[in-house]
Amino acid sequence: MATKIKSLFRLPAPTKADIDSFHYDGYIVYPDILSDDARKNLISEITGYEPVQHYLNAMAPNFVEPNSYFIRPWNERKICSDRLIDDPFITSLLRSTIGEDYHFCHSALNIAPRGTGAIPYHQDHHHWRHENPINLAERDRYYVQILYYPNGFTLGDRNLKVIPGSHRVAPTETATPERMLAGEFDVEAGRQLGEKRLSLPPGSMVYINARIFHAVEAKPLDSPQPYRIFNIDIFKEAGPPHRYTQEIPPEWMVRANATRRKLFTREAYTEGCWAS
Repeated sequence: MATKIKSLFRLPAPTKADIDSFHYDGYIVYPDILSDDARKNLISEITGYEPVQHYLNAMAPNFVEPNSYFIRPWNERKICSDRLIDDPFITSLLRSTIGEDYHFCHSALNIAPRGTGAIPYHQDHHHWRHENPINLAERDRYYVQILYYPNGFTLGDRNLKVIPGSHRVAPTETATPERMLAGEFDVEAGRQLGEKRLSLPPGSMVYINARIFHAVEAKPLDSPQPYRIFNIDIFKEAGPPHRYTQEIPPEWMVRANATRRKLFTREAYTEGCWAS
């Protein structure tokens, strides 16, 4: 009999309201979704990762010109962070929103200290901006980002903000976030488009369609939180690679079960791969 894996999350599966929110708003917010142990273990694994340790040890109390820590892909994952890839809740969420046929694309890890600047509104679906025939065929497929915030964030302090429904507007050069917020694309979106600023407690997660416009506010120099931890896993609907679809480390494949092998068996992005 197969051993049932205990989930890292407080919920067994997404609700119908969650799925409706994903398709209508373009994202789902899960405050405090990680179990207490999972949240603590994830923070411990990230802050205990040797390059992050060196970064944190060298971090001054207040940076004048701060440099955040960023790595992509994030391959040096320990037990908890590794389990995020196919935790039962994540698998249920992906299958319920985009279907059965998807692949693991890549991941990243970021530490944002006091003084880190803002990230403007942008989309992360990497196919629609390219005119290769392969990109034109793929731009409407799902590209999903799962954003984890182990130590959370508050309004005005490295918080995430989104334009709900912006994924419903055709991605063209004229569909800018400024014009969306001015109401010029409300009819196409089938709703009034506006900005939503988020505040999330430690252990939270945001699940987004990468075609939604999203941004991050700056982290003040006087923030009570020394740094915000952020890690992300990206999954794509089966098909050609996206811009950052990573090579899977050989050791990942060696220890992968059949389900993981399906997630990992796909072409990685290489220069020129879209032209073929």
